[in-house]
Amino acid sequence: MTRASLLRLLGIVLGVLGWAVLALAIAAVIFTGSERTIDLASHEATISPDFSGEVVLRTGPVLPDLRAPSGSRLGLDIELGKTDTTSLQELTARYAAIASQPEGQVAVVVRSVRTMAVAALLQGAVLAALPFALWLLVGGERRRALVAQLPSARGVIAVLVVLLLLVVLVAPLTWGRHDPLPERWISLSEYVGDEIPLPDEARDVEIMGDATTEETKRLVASAVSSYQQGQAFYSKAADDAADLDLREPGDEESVAVLVSDRHLNVGMDAVARAIADRAGATAVLDAGDDTSTGERWEAFSLDSVSAAFDDLDERWAVAGNHDNGTFVRSHMSQLGWRYFDGEVLDGPGGSRILGVDDPRSSGLGNWRDEKGLTSAEVAERLTDAVCAADEDGDRVNTLLVHDADFGDQALERGCVDLVVGGHVHVEEGPTAVTATDGRVGWTYTVGTTGGAAYAIAIGSKLRRAANLALITYRDGRPAGIQSVTLQTNGRYDVGEWTELTYGSPTDEGAAPSQRD
Repeated sequence: MTRASLLRLLGIVLGVLGWAVLALAIAAVIFTGSERTIDLASHEATISPDFSGEVVLRTGPVLPDLRAPSGSRLGLDIELGKTDTTSLQELTARYAAIASQPEGQVAVVVRSVRTMAVAALLQGAVLAALPFALWLLVGGERRRALVAQLPSARGVIAVLVVLLLLVVLVAPLTWGRHDPLPERWISLSEYVGDEIPLPDEARDVEIMGDATTEETKRLVASAVSSYQQGQAFYSKAADDAADLDLREPGDEESVAVLVSDRHLNVGMDAVARAIADRAGATAVLDAGDDTSTGERWEAFSLDSVSAAFDDLDERWAVAGNHDNGTFVRSHMSQLGWRYFDGEVLDGPGGSRILGVDDPRSSGLGNWRDEKGLTSAEVAERLTDAVCAADEDGDRVNTLLVHDADFGDQALERGCVDLVVGGHVHVEEGPTAVTATDGRVGWTYTVGTTGGAAYAIAIGSKLRRAANLALITYRDGRPAGIQSVTLQTNGRYDVGEWTELTYGSPTDEGAAPSQRD
């Protein structure tokens, strides 16, 4: 290689390194100046990255701000904005529940920071390339001519003009800014006092020392206590799930976990996943009512259940009557859940699955409204779709609905193997249904996975027993169901595995039982 070639190669290497350094420098400036608005902890929140190595949570004018080490050079400033609640007690209880199962909210922040970082790197790469592109476009001869003119009066004027332009562009960015007021941070243990024992996870947490009213201290102490109770209860339940006596799938079998009516209880998500792991489940069916009203502030519940089952590729869901509007379905779909638009899809264990969202809407009471299609119209159209698929040789093996009653007509016509739902917060079945042609299908209603008595189940403990089910699939059909119930005292009740058998039009008395 000639000396000229070596010099050219060296120039290229130095150019690439210079571009990379400049790109990173520009990206760092853009990154630390960027922000995102996200749904976090039932708030509309704004997050801003920095390199402080600390996560600062700005809670607003009433509750004190918090901060803790991030564990890396990266830091975050999180400012909580508007929320739906007007009760501080409810708000602090919600914080405690979310903090005890933070994986979903952590995933939301990580996704947002990653997006900002990628955007900053792309912008930095493009902006850093501009001077090098200009250098190449000018060419060697022109560059030498420009350099030769620098000592002249014309060259000095040109340099001064460029510097003036830079000052004009950059200086306004700092206008109107002032140094932040000094902040006094104290440890959380010092703030709440020795009478409130803190968990190990909170040992590095600091709190803004300016908020010193007794009412604020009581709220913080209550949140700490709720956090400890919730974490202790649900962590123990998740650990105990590893010892449950559950039926293990055979070589040609697979298992799907069925959850429903979580109603914001993020504490049960880790428990449900632990039970699913113990049973060898590879898929999850969500029968809806993950929220209480379907509003954006309830995104933390959707983020939590998604984080719990994030590594499972097979996730199907329908919206329940409390999942009002389009937000729940849209947000869950973005997180990888599969919803239904009238088409039969590939289901667990090589089966075929169909589902439909609940047409009803509910508030926080016990009333029901109907909008758009009525429940009867939805049930009729669903039955026609299921039976049409059966006639076309694409039999629906699992019909996923929020209320299992929607599948009654399809069972009576013998068009479906298994109908599963929730809604009533009480387990029912599995019950065999014999169609008029002698074929057998099954219906099963799972209880409330969130332990919900009403529309909101979030809290430091279960309000009622929490229930989920494990569905075994074999040869492309549901082959059995096993129920698991977590009682309010932390005891597990495991139901017997019920085998699902099917008759045919030629099998006399094929059904083990028949529902009226």
